[in-house]
Parts: sequence; C-alpha cells; structure tokens
Amino acid sequence: MTMPSISTPPDLRSGADWIASETAEVQKSFLDELSQEELLALPYMFDFWAMPHQLPPAGDWRSWLIMGGRGAGKTRAGAEWVRAAVEGARPTDPGRCSRIALVGETMDQVREVMVFGDSGILACSPPDRRPLWHATRRMLIWPNGATAQAFSAHEPESLRGPQFDGAWVDEMAKWKKGQETWDMLQFALRLGDAPRVCVTTTPRNVGVLKDLLKRPSTVVTHAPSEANAANLADSFLQEVRLRYAGSRLARQELDGILLEEAECALWSLAQLDAVRVTDLPEMDRIVVAIDPAVSSHSASDECGIVVVGAVTRGPVQDWRAYVLEDATIAGAKPLVWASRAITAMERWGADRLVAEVNQGGDMVEQVIRQIDPLVPFRKLHASRGKVARAEPVAALYEQGRVFHHGALGALEDQMCAMTAQGYAGKGSPDRLDALVWALHELIIEPSAQWRRPQVRSV
Repeated sequence: MTMPSISTPPDLRSGADWIASETAEVQKSFLDELSQEELLALPYMFDFWAMPHQLPPAGDWRSWLIMGGRGAGKTRAGAEWVRAAVEGARPTDPGRCSRIALVGETMDQVREVMVFGDSGILACSPPDRRPLWHATRRMLIWPNGATAQAFSAHEPESLRGPQFDGAWVDEMAKWKKGQETWDMLQFALRLGDAPRVCVTTTPRNVGVLKDLLKRPSTVVTHAPSEANAANLADSFLQEVRLRYAGSRLARQELDGILLEEAECALWSLAQLDAVRVTDLPEMDRIVVAIDPAVSSHSASDECGIVVVGAVTRGPVQDWRAYVLEDATIAGAKPLVWASRAITAMERWGADRLVAEVNQGGDMVEQVIRQIDPLVPFRKLHASRGKVARAEPVAALYEQGRVFHHGALGALEDQMCAMTAQGYAGKGSPDRLDALVWALHELIIEPSAQWRRPQVRSV
C-alpha cells in the first residue's frame, strides 16, 4: 500500500494540526490528491497524526520513556510503537520485532488498557493487520506471525524464561514491585540485534523510574495533559486545573513532571503542599529579590526573581511571609532581567528591590538604575554559603510562618533538592537563592534587630 507523502511542518506540529490550520482550499486539494487506497490508509498513519512527544526519538537508544500528564496520549504512543515494531510493509511481511512483551500493573490493566482500550493496540490497528487476542495464552498474534505476550508487574517471576526483542511497559511508576519486574524484563530482552523498550507512565518519585532516567541509553519525551486537549473533554482540563492549581498533584498528574526530594533535604514535598494558600492578607511589606545570572547565553544559569510579602504586625514570632510569584528568567541579558524584576515590583506594589551583588558588583545596581533611576534598591552581599543562608529560612517553614501562593513548582523543585550537605539538583538554585534573600530581608534580619538588646548611654 502506498502511503501519502507529507512533509513535517517546520514548527513540529503533527501533520493533522498542520493541515487543519490551512485554508479549506488547501485541505480539499490535499485530500483530492490522495488515491482511494491512501484515503483508507490515512486514519492509521500515526506519523501523520502524532504529536512530537508521541514519536520515538532518533538515535541509538535502548529505552524510550514517555512521561506525560493524564490524557496526554501516552497509551496511544505505546500502542503505535508496538505496531511500528511488528508490522512489515504488507500485512504478512515480517517487521523489526517478532516477540513483544506487554507489561502493565495488573493483567486486567494490560488487557483493558494496552490491548482492548480506546487507544490500545486493537483500536489502533487497520483491519488487515489487526492481531487476534488469545485469552488462554494471554497473547496477541499478528497476521505475519509476530506475537505480544501479556505480563503483570505483580508477578515479576513470570518474566523468567520467555525471551523478547521488544517490550511496551505501561505506568511503571505505579508498580508495587517495580524494580523486580523491570530487572526480570531486562534479562528477557535478549533477542534480535538491538532489543528496545517503550515505557509510558505518569511520573512518580520512585527509584526504578529515577534510575531509568539516569541511564545514558534512555531517551525521554514529555508532554502535559494540554498537549492532547483536542481529544479531551473541555470541562476536564478546566475543572482539574482550577481545583488543583499550583499543587504538587497537578504538576505530577497533569504536567507529567517527576517531583523528587533529595535525601536529607531541607524541605519536603509534603511540607510545601501543606503551606499552600489561595487567599492573601494585606501585606505590610513586599520585596522583589534578585539572584543575578553570571552570564546571559542560553546555557547560563537562571536569573532568580522572586516576590515575597510579609505581615509584620504584632510580636515578631507572629510575623508571616507569603511567596507571591516566581518570575525567574533564563538566558536573559541584564537589561531584560532588570526590566522583568521592576515590572514584577510594579505588579505587586513592592516596597523594595534587593539583589545579591557578589558576582556582578556595582553592575547590578547600574543595570537596574538604567530601567528606573529612582527604584528603592538594596545591595546584598553573601558572606556565608548557600546552605548556611538557607537553613534559617527552612526553620521559618518548620515553624509554619511561610506560605506559598500560586504556581511555584520550579522553585519548589529547587527547595526539595537543597540538603544540609549542599544543592543536589542540576545547575545553580537561583530561584531558591532569590527566595532566601527575600526572607532574610523581610523576616530574619528585622527579627534579629528587634530581639537585639538596646544599649543605653549613661
């Protein structure tokens, strides 16, 4: 069967998105040029319909990990990857793989989602290539003789004995026996020249997933739930985004982001979830804190910009702080990040701009003054290391005196990677540094001055 020849749109949209955005005349011309056979084949041409995160990356990889939010199209991508692996040019021609392992959390999950689901293998297969399900053998058999055998992650030992040249693994982060099942699968992938596995999962902070991400033979594609919005109920995304806005659950289940905590971290994900608020009190002071980047090229560290307000009425032990916004920017030139910080200051009605100047010296203030010569500004000098500065801020959180408002996910990721031994994340914790400077300015230093005994002259 001859397939339509369609070039990839330059902005990496799917072919379907591309043709859908064209005029009616272009769409009609495109369809008129297709033969009857090509029109029948078009619904099953996944390369045409797929979104970028649903297509396997190029290169010499062993494991392709698709991390995405709920409804992001992970199952369809896995099913289509199996199709592409086992199907040949014609229905009875051999494909690249002939023996596939299908591994899900339970046998019911494999059958109802991976095989018979709305986006499962049977639903995705054209009639002349559709495999048959043999329930007693727990196996799919294609017209060309290729097979796919179903396994439950509850029974890792069932993978001891069979051998495969490919595998599709679904929702690995949910498996109770994740590491044992994954290990047994690796021993079974021993057929062919280069056995490969496709892993589709909503991420969770589990060891087997984190280990897989660290392997050089792993490639990753990622997408939030919104990537597949065209195939989801309109009310679904509106409702869950509104209900879980800014929460850890939304970042994991909708954004498809792996949320990690470093061992002995100064903050935990559960702790940060507990301090999230939607309503804000009237603030006594608001500051915008900047942790400037050393350079402004695309690979440089971020320029941390964080807005924090404080309620400082009453005794010092009753003072409270509210993290209002993370306006951090990456790879920006000095005038750009300075303008962004001043805009954030105007948006929140902040009283002062504070910035660490160890790296940039007087240049930091000069850049800010170019944007607004009269902006209230204070230079801060770091005389202690990052951990020493962060620990008293972590203590404020432990005392229940700091709250988070809005979406602060990237900042919270850095917080959960800061340990008593140092920062365990990638790059520099510029967002966290800006937060630390803001809380020192609003709470820690004023508290120390308030408590300091006054010496009277005689």
